[in-house]
Amino acid sequence: MLVLIVIIIALPLGYYLINLPKTPKIKLADTPALIAEVKTAFQEFWIAPDISTISDAKQKSEVEYGKELIAHTAKYLGPNGSVRQISNGMNCQNCHLKAGTAVFANNYGSVASLYPKFRARSGTEEGVEKRVNDCFERSLNGSALDTESKEMKAIVAYISFLGSNVKKGEKAAGSGFRDMAYLDRAVDPEKGKAVYTSKCQSCHQSDGSGILNPDKTEYTFPPLWGKNSYNDGAGLYRISNFAKYVKDNMPQGATYENPILSDEEAWDVAAYVNSQTHPHINVPKDWPDKSKKPVDHPFGPYSDKFTEQQHKYGPFKPIAEEQKKRAEVAKGNAPSKI
Repeated sequence: MLVLIVIIIALPLGYYLINLPKTPKIKLADTPALIAEVKTAFQEFWIAPDISTISDAKQKSEVEYGKELIAHTAKYLGPNGSVRQISNGMNCQNCHLKAGTAVFANNYGSVASLYPKFRARSGTEEGVEKRVNDCFERSLNGSALDTESKEMKAIVAYISFLGSNVKKGEKAAGSGFRDMAYLDRAVDPEKGKAVYTSKCQSCHQSDGSGILNPDKTEYTFPPLWGKNSYNDGAGLYRISNFAKYVKDNMPQGATYENPILSDEEAWDVAAYVNSQTHPHINVPKDWPDKSKKPVDHPFGPYSDKFTEQQHKYGPFKPIAEEQKKRAEVAKGNAPSKI
Protein backbone atom coordinates (compact mmCIF):
# COMPACT_ATOMS: atom_id res chain seq x y z
CA MET A 1 0.00 0.00 0.00
CA LEU A 2 2.87 2.35 0.92
CA VAL A 3 4.63 1.58 -2.37
CA LEU A 4 1.42 2.30 -4.29
CA ILE A 5 1.05 5.73 -2.58
CA VAL A 6 4.66 6.62 -3.45
CA ILE A 7 4.10 5.67 -7.10
CA ILE A 8 0.89 7.74 -7.29
CA ILE A 9 2.76 10.83 -6.00
CA ALA A 10 5.96 10.25 -7.96
CA LEU A 11 4.43 9.84 -11.43
CA PRO A 12 2.85 13.32 -11.80
CA LEU A 13 5.75 14.97 -9.99
CA GLY A 14 8.24 13.36 -12.35
CA TYR A 15 6.21 14.40 -15.37
CA TYR A 16 6.11 18.01 -14.10
CA LEU A 17 9.85 18.14 -13.50
CA ILE A 18 10.69 16.65 -16.89
CA ASN A 19 8.50 19.22 -18.68
CA LEU A 20 9.72 22.34 -16.87
CA PRO A 21 10.91 25.00 -19.36
CA LYS A 22 14.66 25.19 -19.65
CA THR A 23 16.29 28.14 -17.89
CA PRO A 24 18.19 30.23 -20.43
CA LYS A 25 21.92 30.37 -19.86
CA ILE A 26 23.26 33.89 -19.41
CA LYS A 27 26.86 34.50 -20.24
CA LEU A 28 28.76 36.85 -17.96
CA ALA A 29 29.72 38.89 -20.99
CA ASP A 30 26.01 39.60 -21.67
CA THR A 31 25.39 41.13 -18.22
CA PRO A 32 26.09 44.83 -19.11
CA ALA A 33 23.74 44.63 -22.09
CA LEU A 34 21.01 43.10 -19.92
CA ILE A 35 21.47 45.80 -17.27
CA ALA A 36 21.18 48.47 -19.99
CA GLU A 37 17.95 46.83 -21.22
CA VAL A 38 16.49 46.87 -17.73
CA LYS A 39 17.46 50.52 -17.21
CA THR A 40 15.85 51.49 -20.52
CA ALA A 41 12.67 49.60 -19.66
CA PHE A 42 12.30 51.39 -16.32
CA GLN A 43 13.57 54.86 -17.31
CA GLU A 44 10.36 56.84 -17.55
CA PHE A 45 11.90 60.30 -17.49
CA TRP A 46 15.00 62.05 -18.78
CA ILE A 47 18.16 61.63 -16.73
CA ALA A 48 20.95 64.19 -17.04
CA PRO A 49 24.26 62.89 -18.40
CA ASP A 50 27.21 62.69 -16.00
CA ILE A 51 29.82 65.44 -16.36
CA SER A 52 32.52 63.02 -15.23
CA THR A 53 32.11 61.18 -18.55
CA ILE A 54 33.47 64.16 -20.53
CA SER A 55 36.94 63.18 -21.75
CA ASP A 56 37.98 66.55 -23.17
CA ALA A 57 39.52 68.52 -20.29
CA LYS A 58 38.71 71.97 -21.74
CA GLN A 59 35.07 71.08 -22.38
CA LYS A 60 34.73 69.49 -18.96
CA SER A 61 36.10 72.60 -17.25
CA GLU A 62 33.72 74.88 -19.16
CA VAL A 63 30.70 72.68 -18.44
CA GLU A 64 31.61 72.49 -14.74
CA TYR A 65 31.86 76.30 -14.59
CA GLY A 66 28.48 76.56 -16.29
CA LYS A 67 26.96 74.26 -13.68
CA GLU A 68 28.53 76.33 -10.91
CA LEU A 69 27.03 79.51 -12.37
CA ILE A 70 23.57 77.93 -12.49
CA ALA A 71 23.80 76.54 -8.96
CA HIS A 72 25.42 79.60 -7.35
CA THR A 73 24.60 82.47 -9.70
CA ALA A 74 24.62 85.11 -6.98
CA LYS A 75 28.18 84.33 -5.86
CA TYR A 76 29.44 85.32 -9.29
CA LEU A 77 26.79 87.64 -10.73
CA GLY A 78 24.66 88.80 -7.78
CA PRO A 79 24.71 92.10 -5.85
CA ASN A 80 28.07 91.09 -4.32
CA GLY A 81 29.17 88.94 -7.26
CA SER A 82 32.84 88.21 -7.76
CA VAL A 83 32.61 88.55 -11.59
CA ARG A 84 29.84 91.13 -12.17
CA GLN A 85 26.96 92.60 -10.19
CA ILE A 86 24.00 92.20 -12.54
CA SER A 87 21.24 90.28 -10.71
CA ASN A 88 19.02 90.27 -7.63
CA GLY A 89 20.81 87.64 -5.51
CA MET A 90 18.72 84.66 -6.51
CA ASN A 91 20.31 81.61 -8.16
CA CYS A 92 19.17 80.08 -11.45
CA GLN A 93 18.56 76.82 -9.60
CA ASN A 94 15.99 78.50 -7.37
CA CYS A 95 13.67 78.05 -10.37
CA HIS A 96 15.57 75.22 -12.12
CA LEU A 97 16.11 72.76 -9.27
CA LYS A 98 19.28 70.71 -8.86
CA ALA A 99 21.09 72.90 -11.37
CA GLY A 100 18.41 72.22 -13.97
CA THR A 101 18.34 68.42 -13.75
CA ALA A 102 15.30 67.59 -11.58
CA VAL A 103 12.19 66.00 -13.13
CA PHE A 104 9.22 68.39 -13.51
CA ALA A 105 11.25 71.13 -11.85
CA ASN A 106 11.81 73.34 -14.89
CA ASN A 107 14.87 71.34 -15.98
CA TYR A 108 17.06 72.00 -19.02
CA GLY A 109 16.61 68.59 -20.65
CA SER A 110 14.86 69.92 -23.76
CA VAL A 111 16.67 73.23 -24.31
CA ALA A 112 19.42 71.98 -26.61
CA SER A 113 17.02 69.82 -28.61
CA LEU A 114 14.33 72.49 -29.15
CA TYR A 115 16.35 75.71 -29.54
CA PRO A 116 16.59 77.82 -31.58
CA LYS A 117 12.81 78.09 -31.77
CA PHE A 118 10.05 80.62 -32.38
CA ARG A 119 8.57 82.06 -29.19
CA ALA A 120 5.27 83.88 -29.28
CA ARG A 121 6.26 86.13 -26.37
CA SER A 122 8.92 87.90 -28.42
CA GLY A 123 7.45 87.06 -31.82
CA THR A 124 10.91 85.99 -32.97
CA GLU A 125 13.09 82.92 -33.26
CA GLU A 126 15.30 82.75 -30.18
CA GLY A 127 18.57 81.00 -29.43
CA VAL A 128 19.73 79.64 -26.10
CA GLU A 129 21.58 82.88 -25.28
CA LYS A 130 18.38 84.93 -25.62
CA ARG A 131 16.55 82.46 -23.39
CA VAL A 132 19.28 82.69 -20.75
CA ASN A 133 19.23 86.48 -20.83
CA ASP A 134 15.45 86.49 -20.49
CA CYS A 135 15.97 84.77 -17.15
CA PHE A 136 18.62 87.30 -16.08
CA GLU A 137 16.38 90.22 -16.98
CA ARG A 138 13.14 88.78 -15.59
CA SER A 139 13.53 85.99 -13.03
CA LEU A 140 16.77 87.50 -11.68
CA ASN A 141 15.47 91.05 -12.25
CA GLY A 142 18.85 92.10 -13.59
CA SER A 143 20.81 92.85 -16.73
CA ALA A 144 21.68 90.69 -19.71
CA LEU A 145 25.00 88.90 -19.96
CA ASP A 146 27.30 89.67 -22.88
CA THR A 147 26.69 86.75 -25.24
CA GLU A 148 30.44 86.52 -25.90
CA SER A 149 31.37 86.49 -22.22
CA LYS A 150 33.06 83.54 -20.55
CA GLU A 151 30.05 83.14 -18.27
CA MET A 152 27.45 83.01 -21.06
CA LYS A 153 29.55 80.53 -23.02
CA ALA A 154 29.92 78.32 -19.93
CA ILE A 155 26.18 78.39 -19.18
CA VAL A 156 25.35 77.49 -22.79
CA ALA A 157 27.97 74.72 -22.75
CA TYR A 158 26.43 73.26 -19.60
CA ILE A 159 22.87 73.44 -20.91
CA SER A 160 23.97 71.93 -24.23
CA PHE A 161 25.73 69.08 -22.45
CA LEU A 162 22.65 68.33 -20.36
CA GLY A 163 20.61 67.94 -23.53
CA SER A 164 23.23 65.91 -25.38
CA ASN A 165 21.27 62.68 -24.79
CA VAL A 166 18.04 64.07 -26.31
CA LYS A 167 17.42 63.86 -30.06
CA LYS A 168 17.14 67.15 -31.93
CA GLY A 169 13.53 68.22 -32.22
CA GLU A 170 12.33 65.99 -29.38
CA LYS A 171 11.18 66.98 -25.90
CA ALA A 172 12.77 65.21 -22.95
CA ALA A 173 10.24 63.34 -20.82
CA GLY A 174 9.80 65.13 -17.51
CA SER A 175 11.08 68.52 -18.66
CA GLY A 176 9.23 71.74 -18.00
CA PHE A 177 6.21 71.49 -15.70
CA ARG A 178 3.58 68.80 -15.36
CA ASP A 179 0.10 69.83 -16.50
CA MET A 180 -2.53 70.65 -13.90
CA ALA A 181 -6.27 70.91 -14.42
CA TYR A 182 -7.82 74.36 -14.06
CA LEU A 183 -10.05 74.89 -11.04
CA ASP A 184 -13.78 75.38 -11.57
CA ARG A 185 -13.47 78.66 -9.69
CA ALA A 186 -11.14 81.62 -9.52
CA VAL A 187 -7.98 81.08 -7.51
CA ASP A 188 -8.16 82.58 -4.02
CA PRO A 189 -5.26 84.61 -2.57
CA GLU A 190 -6.81 84.54 0.92
CA LYS A 191 -6.95 80.76 0.96
CA GLY A 192 -3.43 80.83 -0.44
CA LYS A 193 -2.26 82.97 2.47
CA ALA A 194 -3.34 80.25 4.89
CA VAL A 195 -1.40 77.67 2.86
CA TYR A 196 1.65 79.94 2.77
CA THR A 197 1.54 80.52 6.53
CA SER A 198 1.31 76.84 7.38
CA LYS A 199 3.59 75.32 4.73
CA CYS A 200 5.90 77.96 3.21
CA GLN A 201 6.53 80.72 5.73
CA SER A 202 9.11 78.85 7.82
CA CYS A 203 11.57 78.93 4.89
CA HIS A 204 10.54 82.01 2.91
CA GLN A 205 9.53 84.17 5.92
CA SER A 206 6.26 85.92 6.67
CA ASP A 207 7.19 88.88 4.46
CA GLY A 208 8.37 86.66 1.59
CA SER A 209 11.93 87.97 1.88
CA GLY A 210 13.63 84.57 2.13
CA ILE A 211 16.77 83.72 4.12
CA LEU A 212 20.31 84.70 3.14
CA ASN A 213 23.21 82.40 3.94
CA PRO A 214 25.64 83.55 6.70
CA ASP A 215 28.10 85.28 4.33
CA LYS A 216 25.20 86.94 2.47
CA THR A 217 26.42 85.83 -0.95
CA GLU A 218 23.28 83.88 -1.88
CA TYR A 219 19.91 82.77 -0.53
CA THR A 220 19.42 79.56 1.36
CA PHE A 221 15.70 80.09 0.70
CA PRO A 222 14.91 82.66 -2.02
CA PRO A 223 12.55 85.64 -1.70
CA LEU A 224 9.13 85.08 -3.23
CA TRP A 225 8.15 88.72 -3.44
CA GLY A 226 9.62 92.12 -2.69
CA LYS A 227 12.51 94.02 -4.25
CA ASN A 228 14.87 91.01 -4.42
CA SER A 229 12.43 88.61 -6.04
CA TYR A 230 11.51 87.87 -9.66
CA ASN A 231 9.78 90.66 -11.53
CA ASP A 232 6.34 90.76 -13.14
CA GLY A 233 7.71 89.72 -16.53
CA ALA A 234 9.08 86.40 -15.24
CA GLY A 235 7.56 83.03 -16.09
CA LEU A 236 6.71 82.33 -12.45
CA TYR A 237 4.60 85.49 -12.32
CA ARG A 238 2.04 83.52 -14.29
CA ILE A 239 -0.07 81.76 -11.67
CA SER A 240 -0.30 78.49 -13.62
CA ASN A 241 3.50 78.18 -13.81
CA PHE A 242 3.92 78.90 -10.12
CA ALA A 243 1.16 76.43 -9.20
CA LYS A 244 2.68 73.63 -11.30
CA TYR A 245 6.13 74.31 -9.87
CA VAL A 246 5.12 74.19 -6.21
CA LYS A 247 2.75 71.25 -6.67
CA ASP A 248 5.59 68.90 -7.64
CA ASN A 249 8.47 70.47 -5.71
CA MET A 250 7.33 72.38 -2.62
CA PRO A 251 7.47 72.55 0.32
CA GLN A 252 10.85 70.94 1.02
CA GLY A 253 10.65 67.17 0.55
CA ALA A 254 7.86 67.18 -2.04
CA THR A 255 8.37 65.46 -5.40
CA TYR A 256 6.17 64.79 -8.42
CA GLU A 257 5.80 61.23 -7.07
CA ASN A 258 4.94 62.35 -3.53
CA PRO A 259 3.45 65.85 -3.58
CA ILE A 260 2.53 67.56 -0.34
CA LEU A 261 0.13 70.23 -1.60
CA SER A 262 -3.25 69.45 -3.12
CA ASP A 263 -4.06 70.99 -6.51
CA GLU A 264 -6.27 73.61 -4.86
CA GLU A 265 -3.57 74.52 -2.36
CA ALA A 266 -1.03 74.90 -5.16
CA TRP A 267 -3.31 77.16 -7.20
CA ASP A 268 -4.27 79.29 -4.20
CA VAL A 269 -0.76 79.74 -2.80
CA ALA A 270 0.39 80.75 -6.29
CA ALA A 271 -2.35 83.39 -6.29
CA TYR A 272 -1.27 84.65 -2.88
CA VAL A 273 2.44 84.91 -3.74
CA ASN A 274 1.78 86.64 -7.08
CA SER A 275 -0.72 89.03 -5.51
CA GLN A 276 2.16 90.47 -3.46
CA THR A 277 4.47 93.24 -4.70
CA HIS A 278 7.05 92.30 -7.32
CA PRO A 279 9.49 94.50 -9.23
CA HIS A 280 8.11 95.80 -12.52
CA ILE A 281 9.76 95.39 -15.91
CA ASN A 282 8.67 97.43 -18.92
CA VAL A 283 8.37 95.06 -21.88
CA PRO A 284 6.02 96.72 -24.41
CA LYS A 285 7.17 94.44 -27.25
CA ASP A 286 6.02 91.25 -25.49
CA TRP A 287 3.29 89.26 -27.29
CA PRO A 288 3.10 91.14 -30.59
CA ASP A 289 0.28 88.74 -31.51
CA LYS A 290 -2.13 89.27 -28.62
CA SER A 291 -4.10 86.15 -29.52
CA LYS A 292 -1.08 84.07 -28.48
CA LYS A 293 -1.06 85.28 -24.90
CA PRO A 294 -1.52 82.47 -22.35
CA VAL A 295 -4.87 82.31 -20.59
CA ASP A 296 -3.30 83.50 -17.33
CA HIS A 297 -1.11 86.29 -18.71
CA PRO A 298 -1.80 88.97 -16.09
CA PHE A 299 -1.58 92.10 -18.26
CA GLY A 300 -3.72 93.32 -21.13
CA PRO A 301 -4.56 94.17 -23.80
CA TYR A 302 -6.09 90.88 -24.94
CA SER A 303 -7.71 89.65 -28.11
CA ASP A 304 -10.75 88.35 -26.18
CA LYS A 305 -13.56 89.78 -24.04
CA PHE A 306 -12.25 88.62 -20.66
CA THR A 307 -11.04 91.09 -18.05
CA GLU A 308 -7.49 91.49 -16.79
CA GLN A 309 -8.72 90.34 -13.37
CA GLN A 310 -10.02 87.07 -14.82
CA HIS A 311 -6.87 86.54 -16.86
CA LYS A 312 -4.82 86.82 -13.67
CA TYR A 313 -6.99 84.90 -11.18
CA GLY A 314 -9.49 82.96 -13.26
CA PRO A 315 -11.68 81.07 -13.62
CA PHE A 316 -9.45 80.07 -16.53
CA LYS A 317 -11.59 77.37 -18.14
CA PRO A 318 -13.87 79.78 -20.09
CA ILE A 319 -10.80 81.60 -21.46
CA ALA A 320 -9.13 78.33 -22.46
CA GLU A 321 -12.32 77.10 -24.14
CA GLU A 322 -12.66 80.29 -26.19
CA GLN A 323 -8.99 80.12 -27.19
CA LYS A 324 -9.53 76.55 -28.35
CA LYS A 325 -12.56 77.57 -30.42
CA ARG A 326 -10.61 80.41 -32.02
CA ALA A 327 -7.80 78.02 -32.90
CA GLU A 328 -10.29 75.63 -34.52
CA VAL A 329 -11.80 78.49 -36.53
CA ALA A 330 -8.33 79.54 -37.67
CA LYS A 331 -7.69 75.98 -38.87
CA GLY A 332 -11.01 75.93 -40.70
CA ASN A 333 -12.38 73.12 -38.53
CA ALA A 334 -15.21 75.02 -36.86
CA PRO A 335 -17.93 77.61 -37.63
CA SER A 336 -16.62 81.19 -37.52
CA LYS A 337 -19.19 82.35 -34.96
CA ILE A 338 -17.71 82.28 -31.42
